Amino acid sequence: MLIQDENLTDRSPFLKLRRWQWWLLVAINILFLIAGQAAAVLLGRFYYDQGGNSTWMATFVQTAGFPILCIPLIFLHPSQKLETSTSSTYPSIKIVALLYFVLGLLVAGDNMLYSVGLLYLSASTYSLICATQLAFNAVFSYLLNSQKLTALILNSVVILSLSAALIAVNEDSDGPSGVSKGKYLVGFICTLGASALYSLLLSLMQLSFQKVLRKETYNVVLEMQIYTSLVGTCVSTVGMFGSGEWKGLQDEMKGFKSGRVSYVLTLVWTAVSWQVCAVGVVGLIFAVSSLFSNVISTLSLAITPLAALLVFHDEMNGVKVIAMLLALCGFCSYIYQNYLDDTKARKSESQSHTDDVIQESHHV
Repeated sequence: MLIQDENLTDRSPFLKLRRWQWWLLVAINILFLIAGQAAAVLLGRFYYDQGGNSTWMATFVQTAGFPILCIPLIFLHPSQKLETSTSSTYPSIKIVALLYFVLGLLVAGDNMLYSVGLLYLSASTYSLICATQLAFNAVFSYLLNSQKLTALILNSVVILSLSAALIAVNEDSDGPSGVSKGKYLVGFICTLGASALYSLLLSLMQLSFQKVLRKETYNVVLEMQIYTSLVGTCVSTVGMFGSGEWKGLQDEMKGFKSGRVSYVLTLVWTAVSWQVCAVGVVGLIFAVSSLFSNVISTLSLAITPLAALLVFHDEMNGVKVIAMLLALCGFCSYIYQNYLDDTKARKSESQSHTDDVIQESHHV
């Protein structure tokens, strides 16, 4: 991805990649997203289970690892960075700064909602509810990104929405020990709201690439993630000090069931996992679309309950199993639609190339 960055000045050069090269690029970002998100959710639940109770700290670590992304940015060729900042189509610094600031505020708000949701829900229930983000994203992609809503995509949206509805009406839905039905409902609403806000954020990012930044090279993707995470981290820091939660962090570390070292490592690796996930998310947005990025995220959320079953021994009743299978079916439905779109694009490109050759032969 870094080597080819010079040629990725817009979305069309992806068609110039060989079929296996494009799929390899997509596969790498998929791996980042699935592995990063699954690890981050499990570590977040582990933090709460072991005695952590600061929602602002849980929000803080979701963006605090952004300096890690500076490493690949440093190794980008200087000419690529210069081209980004001096291009005639690139907007002014004020516009870019305002864009990153607004997106950063949305990121911070979204992370807080997710933190509250994970506090009151088990990892498996939380993940299955988050699968509704695909339904929200289909709507936002249609409204903001001109994404076509085919029968297969609508089928995927309906199936995933049904999956989340099963969790909502399931009387045996489990939460962490000591969580009342009222707090469970708060967790459900916050997680659902976070899924909607996250979907809006993905569509706004894609719209920003297309209409504002007008450049979708990998270094621009990294810069967006770095600066929005910086804003989100600052907002989380202000919230932590403003709420007074920082005063209890030392006692929280002392009371952490698995020890102080485990406390620090949990927060550090949670921060790293979220950044690995973020690279995959934004990478898929500019390589394919925000809807595809969200579908892959949904696949990860469908897999996470299995990991939670092994790690935390979460209860997997019949309703949860059905909900998880529905989520996987919804994912497969969209993947098949993407396969059809890819095949159609390749045929169109091949036909266009054939027509050009025939036209040149006639001129000769």
